[in-house]
Amino acid sequence: MLTLPHRPVRIALSITLALAIAGLIIAVLWAILAAATDTATPSRVDIPHLLRMTSIQAGLTTIFSLAVGMALAWSLNRLRFPGRDLVVGLFSAAIVTPGMVVAFGLLSIWGRNGWINEASKAIFGFPLGNPAFGLSGILLAHVILDGAFAARILLARLDAIPASRLKVGQSLALSTSQRFRLIDWPAMRTSLPGLGAIIFLLAFTSFPIVLLLGGGPANQTLEVAIYSAVRLDFDLVGAVRLALTQIGVCAIVILLASASTNVIAPPHGGSTTPLWRDGAFARALQWLVLALSTIGFVLPLLSVLIDGVTGGFGRVLVQPTFWWAFGTSMIIGSASAALTLVLALALCLGRSASSGKALRTLLGTPSFAYLAVPAVVLSLGFFLLIRNLGLAPERAAPFVVIVANSLLALPFAVATLGPPLDAIAHARGKLIRSLGLSGWQQFWSVEYPLLGKDIGLMLALAFCFSLGDLGVIALFGTQDFQTLPLMMFRALGAYRGNDAAAIAAILLIGTILAFVGLPRLFERIAHARG
Repeated sequence: MLTLPHRPVRIALSITLALAIAGLIIAVLWAILAAATDTATPSRVDIPHLLRMTSIQAGLTTIFSLAVGMALAWSLNRLRFPGRDLVVGLFSAAIVTPGMVVAFGLLSIWGRNGWINEASKAIFGFPLGNPAFGLSGILLAHVILDGAFAARILLARLDAIPASRLKVGQSLALSTSQRFRLIDWPAMRTSLPGLGAIIFLLAFTSFPIVLLLGGGPANQTLEVAIYSAVRLDFDLVGAVRLALTQIGVCAIVILLASASTNVIAPPHGGSTTPLWRDGAFARALQWLVLALSTIGFVLPLLSVLIDGVTGGFGRVLVQPTFWWAFGTSMIIGSASAALTLVLALALCLGRSASSGKALRTLLGTPSFAYLAVPAVVLSLGFFLLIRNLGLAPERAAPFVVIVANSLLALPFAVATLGPPLDAIAHARGKLIRSLGLSGWQQFWSVEYPLLGKDIGLMLALAFCFSLGDLGVIALFGTQDFQTLPLMMFRALGAYRGNDAAAIAAILLIGTILAFVGLPRLFERIAHARG
C-alpha cells in the first residue's frame, strides 16, 4: 500500500527474528522427536489415562469459565458504582496472577486446616472436608483465573456496542432477556470460539495449579506427568511421548480456532457511560453475580496476604536464600521482559510496515509457538537440546529460563503491541511519508509517544509471567539456582507452610505492583517525551 512508509530494514530484521524463533522452536521439537526415536526402552506412563484426565479438566474449565465470564461481563456492563474501574482492573489482572498463588490461597481457605474447616470445627464441632484437593480444587482455581479473564475480554465486546443500537433497543422497549438475545449475545458470540480455545489451552497446559491441588496420580495431567517423568523417574522416553501427545492436542485446538477473533491480549480502559437500565430483578441478579465473583476472586488473594504477613513473613525475610531467590527472580523477570519487548517490537514494527498478507502471516506465526509448545514441554526440549550439545544444564539454566520465559510471553506481547502499531501505520502513513521521516524518527517521534501504556502493559505481562513461572524453572532449578516460585514449592514440599505463605504474599504483591505501575510509568514517560 502506498500509504505505508517504505521500511526495508524493519521488514528484514523482522523476517530474520521470525526465522530465528522458528528455527529455535524447530530445534527444540527436533530434540524431542530425536529422543523419542533414539531408544525403544519401555515407559510406564499411561498416556490414554493422562490424556483423558487432562481433557476432562480442561473441557470443564472452559465451560465453567465461559459461563462465569459471560455472567460477570453482563453484570459489569450494566452496573455503575464508585470504584468500578478498580474492580474491572482487578479482573484484568487475572491473566498475570500466578496460578500457584491462587492455589495456595484456596488451600488456605478450603484446605484441611483452612479458614472454612477451622470455623466449622469451632461452630459445629466437625470439619466440612477438603474440596481444595482433587478435580474440584483444580477446577475452582482455574475458573477463578480464567473466568475473570473471560469476563474482561467479553466486557470489552459489550462496551463496544454502538450507542445507536442501544438507543434503538430502548425505543423498542426491549426486555432484559430480549436485549441479551438480540444485542448482547451477538456481540459476545464471535469471541467465544477463540476465547474458549485460549482457556482450554491454558487449562490443558496448566502446571502449578495441578501440581499443588491435584491430590495424587488420579488427577495428574500431561504437564505434571512430564515433570514427574524427568525430575522424579528420569524417564526421558515417557516424558518425550507425553510431550508429543500434548503438542499434538494443542496444535489441533489451535488449528480449529485459527479463524477466531484474536483475544490473547487483555483489553484495558475505563468505564463507558451507561446507556441502559434494567429492571429491579435483573439489577439484583447483576449485583449478586458481581458480589459472588468478586468474593471468589479476591478471597484467595486476601488469604494469601493475611497468612503471609501474619505467618512466616519476618522469618523468611532474614533468610539469605530468600534474598538470593528474590534477586534471581528480579533479574530473570527483568531480562525476560526486556528481551520480550525487543522481540515483540521488532516483529510488530516489521509486520506493520508490510502490506502482503503472506508476509504478515510469516512474521506473526512464530511468535505464537507457546500455544502449541507450553512451558514444561518447552523446557524439556531445551533440556534435551542442551544435553545433546554436551553442555552442563546448570550452567545454561539462567539463559534457558530467560529465553523460554520470553517465548512464553511473546504471543501476549505481540497481541498487545501489534494492533496499535498497525493502526498508527495506516492512520499516519501518508503523513510520515510526506515528512520524509526515517524509521528511527518515525518510531521516536510518532509511534513511541502513542505506545507508552501499551509498552508498559506488555512489559508488565512479560515480567509477571516470568515472576510467577514454575514450569520452566522446575526442570532447571538447583539449590544454587532457584526463583521465588521454586522456593515456595520446595517450602511446601518440606511442610514449611508459613514460609510458603510469606513467599506467596511477596509474589502477589510484586505482581500487583508491576501490573499496575509499569503501564502508568511508561505512559507518563511517553507523554513527557511526546
